[in-house]
Amino acid sequence: MATENKSTGLTSKETLLSFLNALNEEDFETARSFVTDDLRFEGVLGARDGAAAYVTDMERMKFKYAIKNVIAEGNDVAALFDVTIQGMEILTAGWYHLTGGKINSIRVIFDPRPLFEKKD
Repeated sequence: MATENKSTGLTSKETLLSFLNALNEEDFETARSFVTDDLRFEGVLGARDGAAAYVTDMERMKFKYAIKNVIAEGNDVAALFDVTIQGMEILTAGWYHLTGGKINSIRVIFDPRPLFEKKD
């Protein structure tokens, strides 16, 4: 079961969904409000330390998330979604950990091969 943040009234699942919705709407200031300053991102193509670096990347890449399923237990939330990257929808799994009601760790996995295949 998702844990509720007493200061925001949002559960961990609601926090994640609000965060992804803000990214989809390109409202990066709101998205930034859902993560800690010391956010750690780990992905297939690299890692980022700090909220500023992560949000800057998101502003540049403008990914879109089509959420398939979200499962929350305590301060951990797992999500399956299609991410549109370079015009391709790629099935992605994300694991988000919250501290103090904010996301402080993001780990994502996906098959990157379509990004490297030659286009005719």
